[in-house]
Amino acid sequence: MSDDEMDLDDGPVDSSITFSTSEAKGKRSAANLPVEVGDSLPWVEKYRPQSLDDVSGHEDILKTITKFIDQNKLPHLLFYGPPGTGKTSTILALARRIYRTTSEAALRHHVLELNASDDRGIDVVREQIKTFASTKQIFSSAKTDATTISSTSQFKLIILDEADAMTSTAQNALRRIMEKYTANVRFCIIANYTHKLNAALLSRCTRFRFSPLPIAALRRRVEYVIENENVRIDPRAVEALLNLSRGDMRRSLNVLQACFAGSTPLDKNGVALTGSDVQRELITETTIYECVAAPHPEDIQAIMNTLLTEDMTTALLTVTRIKTLKGLALTDILQAVAEELCRLEVSPQVRVQWLAGLAEIEGRVAAGGNESVQTAGFAGVVKTGADMIAKG
Repeated sequence: MSDDEMDLDDGPVDSSITFSTSEAKGKRSAANLPVEVGDSLPWVEKYRPQSLDDVSGHEDILKTITKFIDQNKLPHLLFYGPPGTGKTSTILALARRIYRTTSEAALRHHVLELNASDDRGIDVVREQIKTFASTKQIFSSAKTDATTISSTSQFKLIILDEADAMTSTAQNALRRIMEKYTANVRFCIIANYTHKLNAALLSRCTRFRFSPLPIAALRRRVEYVIENENVRIDPRAVEALLNLSRGDMRRSLNVLQACFAGSTPLDKNGVALTGSDVQRELITETTIYECVAAPHPEDIQAIMNTLLTEDMTTALLTVTRIKTLKGLALTDILQAVAEELCRLEVSPQVRVQWLAGLAEIEGRVAAGGNESVQTAGFAGVVKTGADMIAKG
């Protein structure tokens, strides 16, 4: 059979039959997770949105793609943006909407999800992707829940997660497959950085940028998890969690679960107690900052006060002492201090002096500079700006 000809699927496979090749290497997608894992799932997966109504944030993107589906004009998609902003969750929820099923086993007949950071070579494109794309659905007119599946469901869906890790050879092979089997399959390419993707590949997709989630969207999902898991947490701790997450839903849920695990009491053998009557410790603001290893606002305020008011020797000793006792990284201190300095009402010259100096220090630290030397440089930058304020 030539490459241009298409095979036909025989229909849904009996779920009781398993094949050794059905377990793909790399991470297991949300569509491939077995039901029996239950509560052992991390909260990131346990509370992954199952429908479009559960997806927090990016309502404008969801509205646009929903119109594509309703009009049967779904193009190849490119989702890009920072991690933890809902790219994978959105496309999986869309897949359930397209094929009108909540059964993960049924969804696997229509959707192929690959983590391109593991499956990123030319062999995967030529074998797994091409084989899946070259077969055509013949049972798309079946009825589910007494409703005829939309004509969009005649297409298969291939999700390539972390596609910016694919080799250039694999990307070149992929663009040819996207052209040849457009009548049969739709691709959703997910990446953090578009500059690592082939320009010809980008031109074949409709792009949607997922920006960091707003605080309101994070709050809705975090409070939902807190209520369902009966987490004892102080309201100030919730605010700290949302601010430190910086728009990353995955990070917020991971930190929350880590703090929840740390608040669970242990028996005399060091085993966590279970049961509805177990009284867990209250998660405080300090608990959140210690879990993330981020500088506490009180520590940042102490560093600010000493740098702006004390002499250079005293200021440097104070910063070094706080940094050592609390085990803080200079990079985290730089970011927190920069945010506080931007809130001060100072002249443009002083603000430029501070920001340019801190940016240079951060660049040196990232390049492998000695932290002790750069800590002294950081103190010098802030003190120089303070002297400029004093001189008027």
